[in-house]
Amino acid sequence: MNGLTLTLFLGLFIIVGAIIVFIFDNNQKFLEFSLALALSVILMLLIVDIIPEAYEAVDTGNFLMNLLILGFGAGIGFFFLKILDHFIPDHEDNPETTEDDDRNLNHIGLISSVALVIHNIVEGIAIYTLYNTDPRAGIMTGIGVGLHNIPLGMVIASTFYQHNKSKKRTSFILFGISLSTFLGGFIMNLFHIHEMIHFVEVISLSMTLGMLSYISIIELVPKVKHCIYKKITMAGLIIGVILLLIPIVL
Repeated sequence: MNGLTLTLFLGLFIIVGAIIVFIFDNNQKFLEFSLALALSVILMLLIVDIIPEAYEAVDTGNFLMNLLILGFGAGIGFFFLKILDHFIPDHEDNPETTEDDDRNLNHIGLISSVALVIHNIVEGIAIYTLYNTDPRAGIMTGIGVGLHNIPLGMVIASTFYQHNKSKKRTSFILFGISLSTFLGGFIMNLFHIHEMIHFVEVISLSMTLGMLSYISIIELVPKVKHCIYKKITMAGLIIGVILLLIPIVL
């Protein structure tokens, strides 16, 4: 195995999430479970992964300066998705019909995909570089990345499948997204931009922080608050926390 093969393999964990969605066939209870899982996974990803990693990458030795740089990058990411909202199919803040729910799910799937692709490109860059330095550390880190890609794959597959009702089309979309980790490794392999990796990592991680904050606060929290099946919703929230803690425990 080499660094590129590892990044390609890790992206396929997203497909595993899609397979789980197809098994449950996206009924209403599973849909609400997925929305709650999405909120939980994204919040945990921010807390245990993105924020610490971004802070470490941007570390200038000055706490206030670190916060200013992260805040600036996160703001760009947040408002990037806000602007992107105007170019993505309309959605309703207070859905009254099945069509409104359908547009909402497609909307969440689209903007979540944008954030996930950018995040996975950064992870591909990091894992490829780490593997070439220390193969064992690269593989162990990759396993953690792969595990948290499963629930993210479930979230995105669920929203797209509910919208287009096609397993084939949803699988094609998820396969394209799964290649984003490989793309990060490929960029490093092709251009040998090791001297720029720190700059790329800081910008990408801080923007991802802002984008995931937008998705969780603006998109998912209102949807989860209006879920009908409260016990199913709570289960999704709890399982999301557990899934993101597994790589840390391992």
